[in-house]
Amino acid sequence: MRRRRNELAPDAILDASAFQILWLLSDGRARTMRELSEGLELEQSTVNRQVNAAMRHGYLERFQVPGQVSWMHRPTPEGEEAFKLDGGRRAERLNRVFADLAPGDPAVFLAQLRAYNDAHDRQLSHNQPE
Repeated sequence: MRRRRNELAPDAILDASAFQILWLLSDGRARTMRELSEGLELEQSTVNRQVNAAMRHGYLERFQVPGQVSWMHRPTPEGEEAFKLDGGRRAERLNRVFADLAPGDPAVFLAQLRAYNDAHDRQLSHNQPE
């Protein structure tokens, strides 16, 4: 699923890393570099390179909050628009994939995928040291 999630359509505006950063920021909450790194589950040096690339393209901006040491990051209007367009294209592609599942049933597939993820999470929690 991760491989499919990062596939880019030929008409995509954003590269995979910019899309993931903007996805994380789509809740409207600005984040520090550390928060972005944690949210993306990537090393901070990797996220720093990705954020700087997105800033060079005009998709993100960095700003400082008075009384706070760390800089915050948020989408620019251009970044929000690119995310909206690419997100819509991804949703359209998924709809076409679900329509092409014949004779499969998208609802059954999603229920089975949810069950798989839940079982995976249970197994991970059972293997945690106490």
